[in-house]
Amino acid sequence: MGKPAIVIYAPTASGKSEFSVCLALRIGGEIISCDSMSVYRDMNIGTAKPLEFLNIVKHHLIDILEPGEYYDAKLFTEQADECLYSVKERGRFPIIVGGTYLYLQALLYGLAETPEPNRSLREKLYRLAALKGGAFLYDKLRVIDRKYAEKIHPNDVRRVVRALEVFVESGKPFSSFHNWGKPRLKYEGFYLRWSWEALSERIERRVELMFKYGLVEEVRGLLERGFKGFLTSAQAIGYKEIVPYLEGKVSLEEAKAQVVRNTKRYAKRQIRWAKGKNLVEVDMEKLGLSGGIDFVMSYLSSRGIV
Repeated sequence: MGKPAIVIYAPTASGKSEFSVCLALRIGGEIISCDSMSVYRDMNIGTAKPLEFLNIVKHHLIDILEPGEYYDAKLFTEQADECLYSVKERGRFPIIVGGTYLYLQALLYGLAETPEPNRSLREKLYRLAALKGGAFLYDKLRVIDRKYAEKIHPNDVRRVVRALEVFVESGKPFSSFHNWGKPRLKYEGFYLRWSWEALSERIERRVELMFKYGLVEEVRGLLERGFKGFLTSAQAIGYKEIVPYLEGKVSLEEAKAQVVRNTKRYAKRQIRWAKGKNLVEVDMEKLGLSGGIDFVMSYLSSRGIV
């Protein structure tokens, strides 16, 4: 059980999936997805789910829920821990791959036990958000817990409500329950770095391909199954922007532009999270895929890991 986990972290559209599959083939690894949206079935195009790689290398925590089912960092950590154990037990390297930094933070550094959910309080907060707007609650959160507020999107009502709920129940900021110090597991982490100009171009190309390969049809099918509330949530980037188009409120080009804008905003938050973390940078523009893999292999070899 001595094999460390390998972490491949990067913002969206960085090529994490292909990189991690190539690395897994080199070192005998299995991939544990750290993506808050890839856990949902039938959400393939908008999540850029690595379908073409699933039969090449074993992947975990992909397609495990129906859209709309509740999932959070605590549930992810519990399930990822089980995956880590089983992968290591088979003598394989667990490769944690993704860009959902709140989940990765929880897995690597842990979450302290927060108060049990208060359903009544939660419903009151949701009603308040509906009455006065999500920005009203977000402003309250900024006052009591600026550290956590800066890590989430102002429109992410679900996370804002949970943070306020914890504060009311415990009297402590939600961020105080997060362990930002000693890692809870042994890992070697890598950050796939691109310049902002190159990453922006990659995001724009990815969005074009999503529309080409049927993103609108995917969203239409999910709406027909009754998942509008989930698709219009703040976390559903690549989906929530298509709903107004299907309702005739915006043009297709406007919807596409909004997907690009929101994806870039999220990528900037992903990049900010990586700063100061224990991650070795891999310069993808300089090294490319093959060179990047060789760089990681060389680093792991120098540490006596492979």
